[in-house]
This record gives sequence, structure tokens and C-alpha cells, in this order.
Amino acid sequence: MRYHSAMARIDTHSPRIGINADLVSSGSALRHCVREEYVQAVIRAGGIPIILPVSATAGAETLSQLDGIVLTGGGDIHTQLMGIALHEKAECMHPQRQSADFSLLTALDSCPNMPVLGICLGMQEMGVHAGGRLIQHIHDVLPDGDRHGGDQLHPVTTDFGCGTIASWHHQVLADAGTMIAAGTSDDGLLEAIRHPTRPFYVGVQWHPERTKDELLGLGMFKRLIEAARAYAAMQR
Repeated sequence: MRYHSAMARIDTHSPRIGINADLVSSGSALRHCVREEYVQAVIRAGGIPIILPVSATAGAETLSQLDGIVLTGGGDIHTQLMGIALHEKAECMHPQRQSADFSLLTALDSCPNMPVLGICLGMQEMGVHAGGRLIQHIHDVLPDGDRHGGDQLHPVTTDFGCGTIASWHHQVLADAGTMIAAGTSDDGLLEAIRHPTRPFYVGVQWHPERTKDELLGLGMFKRLIEAARAYAAMQR
């Protein structure tokens, strides 16, 4: 009922936002999985959530049907697949998801006006795709790395505002590559990136879907939806 009542409030002309699914093992089977918080955040912000399959081709092929993208959190990037030694603490996402996510990012390069919000792993993927370097275990560079896990709260200063956010990660970008560093935590970690020319191509290291701060929580999804409305209007 919660989902249906929320959907009932959505205008049929609301922007359609693709949310990439995770691929998780369930016994001997694999299941597509998307946390409800992502879906509800898109709905609350005024969008229509569309779950994207974990496919190196299907996700990209749906871009013409969408007005924006949310790249969700998940496991770690499998750096060995990129020719980089894997940290012993890494807990990698399924390789099919990694292939699908980076194929989607490549397809989005041909849709530079489409709004994208990358969250946690999503931001890391955006940064790596843009040539950024990845710190595979923040405890190697930060003595109190645990404060960035378990949805613990800490302050950030970003181009989108300042506030207290919820974090759950042990990897982080060392730099933004060809993107712009758009925010840091109070202990100096890179917390946000944005593209220098695209209208809205933003990654945040925190979880806005679980952050109570209005500006840096739901407000990030509202920014995405606003950009998606403008994008949809351009396509008409």
C-alpha cells in the first residue's frame, strides 16, 4: 500500500528515472535487487522510477525511454578486471553488474544532457570512468575510517550545500579525474564530483536516500528531477 499510495500522487508527465539494479546471489540463483529507499526517494522527489536490468546492452538501450538516471550503491569495483591489483579487503560487486554499469556510463557519454546522480559506488564508477583514481580501503589513508561506515553521520562541505550526511563505504575516489571535485568531508575525503560541462552529472559519496538533511538528502533527488524535467522538455 505504501508504494501504491505514493505512485498515485505521481503525475503521468513526471520524468522517468532509471535506477540500475544490483545482482545478488540467492542460493544457486541470481536476483535483481534495488533497495526501496532509492525507489521511494525518486517518487518523493516527483519522478517515476524505472528499474534497469543488469545487462551490458539492455540498460543502454533504454536511455531513449528515460529522462534521468540514478546510479546506486553496492559492492566494490573489481579492479583486477581493469588491470589493477585488488585490495585484500575488497568485497566486489558481481562482474555482470560491473560490466553493465560501465557500459551504461559509456552510453551516457553519447547523451551528455541526460541528468545523472551517482550514489556511493555510483559516484566511484563515474569517477573511475572519468580517469579518477580509487582508494580501495580508506583505512589505509585515514586512521578513523570506520566513521564513514554503518550509516554514521558526519559533516560535508559541497557545491550543493553543507550539512550532515549518512555514509556507508570503505572505498573512495582519490581524485575526480576529468570531473570537478565538488565536496569534501570534514576529514578531507572526496565526497562529491560534478562534470564541468554537462547540465547535471553529479556523484555523491554519501547516501542521500538515507540522509535526513533536507538539502543533501531528498534535495539531491529533487535537483535530479528538476534537471530531468528540463531534459524531457528539450526532447519534445
